[in-house]
Amino acid sequence: MSMIGFLHNYTIYQAFGRLPVAGCRDSYRKDGTLVIKACTLEKGSVVELDGIPHVVEQLKVQTPSARGGSTLYKVRYRNVQTRQKRDETYRGDDQLKDADFEAREAQFLYRTGDQFTFMDLSDYNQLELNAAELEESIPYLIDGMEGLKIVVSGERVLGIQLPDVVEMEILECDPSMRGASATSRTKPAKLNAGLVVQVPEYIAPGEKIRVDTRDGSFVSRA
Repeated sequence: MSMIGFLHNYTIYQAFGRLPVAGCRDSYRKDGTLVIKACTLEKGSVVELDGIPHVVEQLKVQTPSARGGSTLYKVRYRNVQTRQKRDETYRGDDQLKDADFEAREAQFLYRTGDQFTFMDLSDYNQLELNAAELEESIPYLIDGMEGLKIVVSGERVLGIQLPDVVEMEILECDPSMRGASATSRTKPAKLNAGLVVQVPEYIAPGEKIRVDTRDGSFVSRA
């Protein structure tokens, strides 16, 4: 079974949400087919292009500099069959076809070299994904981690879904500064899965923090 892709925090067809654009929403055709508008795309969204599911890997929103101009959505997809990348540019109202897929509860078990082993909690079968297939998810994966989902289209595993926020431990950072609780200054901190994030100066090594998996940002102390 081929396995590919990276997905984050999916709801229906999206892998992670953001605040909705005013007046931007999806709709349904008379036959019940979901029509996705480009303005609702997110990193990890799955859409059908030329009859094949494609995962959104990168998304850049370019706002117009002149009055009356259109916001442009520059999207980089990855074909789930060939792994080839594909770049497209849309206006907000451009319509895309929903891809058929399913998210299943899963647990990350362990890593061996570049192989990552997960358990599908619907049937307790184990499956492996390699580092190239997981890409940006790797810095958030901790042995025994729960709250994940694997995303499947037919018999093909498209990737994994991370929770919006995960709890991680700080391995290395500069010592905390006394009286720095109200400061807005930050410092880099290395976490237990290798991710480096900017944290407030009052945070100390060994503390557990909450990290937003959508952008790798510090949320709060755990």
